[in-house]
Amino acid sequence: MSALLSTAITVTLGLYAVAMILGTLRVFRGPTAQDRVLALDFIYVVGMLVMLVLAVRYDSEMYFEGALLMVLLGFVSSVALAKFLLRGEVV
Repeated sequence: MSALLSTAITVTLGLYAVAMILGTLRVFRGPTAQDRVLALDFIYVVGMLVMLVLAVRYDSEMYFEGALLMVLLGFVSSVALAKFLLRGEVV
């Protein structure tokens, strides 16, 4: 791996960490439940991006599979939370 790619990956992971911290703050301080759900969606998308960057860094296919599972579970949880906010029940 080149020095430029290594530096870019390190900077990217640092910026993703800042984004996740800001998303976590929005989860705790969000004025409405919709803001909190949107912040949770943002956090899992950034988490998926972190997994993909780590896959490039360590040249491992396992991170890609983990990112795919993370997105699938995140989508299902988003649908469940949206349905709960609209109707007050999930099932």
